[in-house]
Amino acid sequence: MKRFIGFVTKEFYHIFRDKRTLFILFGMPIAQIILFGFAITNEINNVNIAILDQSKDVATQKIIAKINASKYFVVKQNINHENEIENVFKKGKVKAVLVFENHFIKNLETKKQAKVQVITDATDPNIANTVTNYVNAILQNYTQQLNRNNPTAYSIQTQTQLYYNPELKSVFNFVPGVMTIILMLVSAMMTSISITREKEMGTMEVLLVSPLKPFQVIIGKVFPYIFLSIINATIIVLLGYFVFKMPIVGSLFLLAFESILFIITALSLGILISTVTDSQQTAMMISLFGLMLPVIILSGFIFPISSMPLPMQIISNIIPAKWFIIIVKAVMLKGASVSVIWKETLILIGMTAVYILLSIKKYKIRLE
Repeated sequence: MKRFIGFVTKEFYHIFRDKRTLFILFGMPIAQIILFGFAITNEINNVNIAILDQSKDVATQKIIAKINASKYFVVKQNINHENEIENVFKKGKVKAVLVFENHFIKNLETKKQAKVQVITDATDPNIANTVTNYVNAILQNYTQQLNRNNPTAYSIQTQTQLYYNPELKSVFNFVPGVMTIILMLVSAMMTSISITREKEMGTMEVLLVSPLKPFQVIIGKVFPYIFLSIINATIIVLLGYFVFKMPIVGSLFLLAFESILFIITALSLGILISTVTDSQQTAMMISLFGLMLPVIILSGFIFPISSMPLPMQIISNIIPAKWFIIIVKAVMLKGASVSVIWKETLILIGMTAVYILLSIKKYKIRLE
């Protein structure tokens, strides 16, 4: 029995001495519960909306103030004409536009009813439905307050219009999201084990004595996987278009360029992981657990980022998948051009440059 207790004690010592094992046992569950606890929610908060107030009377101002005071919406901007709605949606700054008709308060007093049009960006059907329901609830609460002090019943009718996805097909949201997840995880995993494989197989010495410079080794490791990932992206787009009837409104050339850029970003991140790890198992674990949860939860694919706590919203900005999902939806569903998605494109380019530079730096350190 003493031998058994000694053996068990020894195993405990091994576990507590191994930082990686401790991280898996305690770090991962803590990180997961925090991510899932704060990020996963069916509610929406702080959704940016735009207002087209064609009446600009006391009633519309009260309704706008009531909407803006709620935790669900933030009035991001006011527009002056219906022609601006399309451009506002393409820029991706707002998820809905509320249009108040002319002579709103006059119609409410004389006809006992007025109309509000709720125009939503339906590229994410769940958010579009929720936004419409929340607006209806706020308007209903406003009319109840009016009717409480007036014997005549007033009513506000809402007209709903859905942009880019009038049938509210969920596949319009899932195809870009799944495409992003597959490209990120597969590309990062494929490259994360490339240099670590050389270390484990003992062929790193060949690279050390070769005339190749560090940046040539890094690029050489990434280059073959670019073509494999491009094939993956092509298959996903073709399946989405022919099988799921996913529209491609924008430029195919722009979509291809942005996809290749994101693939290079993911591959560069995988190379960075491989330069800081010593084994394929560790590299694979970091790629799976370190990338999968943030990509799924913090990219805005399933859960709206605006509804998350501020620290998570800030962290989401360093997730490349967030910016690529914005780009893919803008190009495929909204027909956006470079002038609309230039910021997201520059962010991906910057991330790629940082990953490559860090990989080269880490590679040099390990050579010394």
